Amino acid sequence: MAKHEGALMRYLGGSSGSGVLQRNGEQIARASYDFESYSKKPTGVASSGEIRLSVAALENVFGCDGLQLLTDDGRLLDLKFSDRKLLPDSGAAHVDVTGESRVKPAGLHHQAA
Repeated sequence: MAKHEGALMRYLGGSSGSGVLQRNGEQIARASYDFESYSKKPTGVASSGEIRLSVAALENVFGCDGLQLLTDDGRLLDLKFSDRKLLPDSGAAHVDVTGESRVKPAGLHHQAA
């Protein structure tokens, strides 16, 4: 996609994978994700997409605050549900990524030489 002079939004690409959904630091369930990212002026990068997990787990956390996805590649994504209602028996929901940070993956420790 060509960048147009004065464009308000530019597609940056997508990311997908798996991780652990957490709420207030407590692990909820394994989840997969598929997100798209855009550069928006003047606010910066915006990402959103779909998370998929078990129906029961999603029903328990749908609409809750404090949700994060710890991806298998070590990113900690703050999530907020975009939808107001969850479809019955749905294992997927649309979310906005409201923040991101890097964490040290579990099991990787710096060893002195």
